[in-house]
Amino acid sequence: MSFQVDGTSFLDPFVVDVDLDNGAMPNATNHLVRRASNMRGYYQDEKALEALIADGDPLHYEVFEVPVPEEYGHLMYCISKLQPGRVGDEFFMTKGHYHTVLQTGEIYLGLRGEGYMVMKTPDGVFNSQPIARCKMVYVPPYWAHRSVNVSDEPLVSFCVYPGDAGHNYGDIVEQGFPKGVFLEDGKVVVK
Repeated sequence: MSFQVDGTSFLDPFVVDVDLDNGAMPNATNHLVRRASNMRGYYQDEKALEALIADGDPLHYEVFEVPVPEEYGHLMYCISKLQPGRVGDEFFMTKGHYHTVLQTGEIYLGLRGEGYMVMKTPDGVFNSQPIARCKMVYVPPYWAHRSVNVSDEPLVSFCVYPGDAGHNYGDIVEQGFPKGVFLEDGKVVVK
């Protein structure tokens, strides 16, 4: 049953299966796939990225969703699975985004792997928080955010955000993030 009540769709409750071992939603109706070739303009070492693309264009990350209406009152949720790897010395990452409705937050619960949630505000304030199994990162309103995988296995997280939040990738393409996550002398460095 689906109809509108005061501009918000009324839905029947439902259940979705989640494969925690493989970091997926088997019945996802939205499955976003990003390969190395989708990440042009995001890494510092463009030559290393092009070499990676030429060498098979590996999978970077996937997002699995069973979408609910993108409306006030609903909660969108997903499973994000970011592969391990590096472009040059920079660890694999997601594109990152602001929410179209800037004053909305998001929660990420780490299910597998290790990494960082790197964040920035429109005026350039930077923050990074560790994300790993059983760690929950709260991304407040007004903060752009991206996941970075620093482990040798996929970084899998569960996320929840307001249904009407939307995604703004354009500002990240134009401005980037002030810092990245790199491997230097065998150590993970945020710089």
